[in-house]
Amino acid sequence: MLSGPMLFPVLHEDDQLLVLHKPAGLVCHPTKGDAYSSLISRVRIHLGAEQEPQMVHRLDRETSGVMVFGKTAEAAAELRRLWIAGLVTKEYLALVHGAVAEPSGVIDGPLGRDESSRVAIKDCVRPDGASATTRWWRVRNFERNGVGYSLLRVRLDTGRKHQIRIHLATFGHPLVGDKLYGASEELYLKFVERRMEPADREQLMLASQALHAARLWMPWEGEEREFVSSPEPQFLDFLEGRPVEWLEDPHDPQRPWVGEAAVEGLKS
Repeated sequence: MLSGPMLFPVLHEDDQLLVLHKPAGLVCHPTKGDAYSSLISRVRIHLGAEQEPQMVHRLDRETSGVMVFGKTAEAAAELRRLWIAGLVTKEYLALVHGAVAEPSGVIDGPLGRDESSRVAIKDCVRPDGASATTRWWRVRNFERNGVGYSLLRVRLDTGRKHQIRIHLATFGHPLVGDKLYGASEELYLKFVERRMEPADREQLMLASQALHAARLWMPWEGEEREFVSSPEPQFLDFLEGRPVEWLEDPHDPQRPWVGEAAVEGLKS
């Protein structure tokens, strides 16, 4: 359901948690724009003036998907403890250029500032960077107009800035629609300087990078909780109707089990 005009789809809400689908193209943190210009300001509208929402994790502007907010300071503190303890598992869906040959793999590559780039926020794999590990599974290879693409499931052992985007690009399979780590960072510069041309948009194929935070698992109040968010229309349209129904399959062989061990760990 939509929470009021122009806010967000609500995936779950109770006295402690607000779980929502962040739309692609929306920043998480406050901006100088109106009340709808950031996710946190929209959450404040949804909860009302009597509550101060706590954002404990974030997604890039162009990444869509599951986000969890604490509705109280106590809930937010517990969420942060889960994240620090490594008890939260997030799974992303990624549409990438090229037919990925292997069924699964692990990308290890320390990340740090890309000093050769004109873009201040751009990072890269470099030997002296912070350690970063990305795990992926191939869902399928497919073609559009005779060109190969792949749909991947991705999980992070670490949570570095732009980690999935950098690792997949270094792997030789950049995200479809990625302006910064795709074919040329010039596309990103054109975008921020508002000088993109139709040919640039055609090259990107999508308005936002094809990265979606589809599932999140965590232990909460003595049991495993799972939250699922379906990809946005542009993502599904790129798949040309190919199903992703396994997202909510309890027998999915790649489904992580957060439960008993994690819950026992929380008691210590």
